[in-house]
Amino acid sequence: MRISPVQNNNLYSFKAQKKDDTKNPISQKGEKALLVKGTFVAGLGLGARLLFELMDGDFIFETLGNKAEKINKKNKGLSANKRFLTGLGIWAGLIMMFIGGFAGLYTLFKAPKIKYDSKVNAFQKGKDIDVYIKGNTVEKELYTQMNEKAKTADSEEKTKLQEQYKQMQMAKNKVPDFIKLKK
Repeated sequence: MRISPVQNNNLYSFKAQKKDDTKNPISQKGEKALLVKGTFVAGLGLGARLLFELMDGDFIFETLGNKAEKINKKNKGLSANKRFLTGLGIWAGLIMMFIGGFAGLYTLFKAPKIKYDSKVNAFQKGKDIDVYIKGNTVEKELYTQMNEKAKTADSEEKTKLQEQYKQMQMAKNKVPDFIKLKK
């Protein structure tokens, strides 16, 4: 029996990949993910508020406590402290189940709006980022041309290039508003 070497050496590539600055990073899936996350968090807030409004009369509070005790009675042979902590955990789990369920229902209810808004946001942000990328490409090309010209320029041309460079700095390409820059 003979073992032959792997012929396709493109299968594993450990080379550093170049970052393509001309590709638009905005996608519709990313926008949907942001909207779903925001809607779910809003649903959590509404669910918590609804639960606390229902607990105002202590009826729900007693009901959850009774359910937690009933589930906790199945745990036999626990010390008093462990039984208390287990009951507290069950009670907290029931509350989280209610709030999470409400948030899930709220997100499902808002799904058509999320789908529409993600398309609109992705289109708008995509156009904004395309303009930004093209502006950066043009700006980079102008700086390169100015640099090449400065290498062979005399003093009069260099002062003119310095003036043009200052104008370029003042008209710098503006970053879109939705991009958060690290400071």
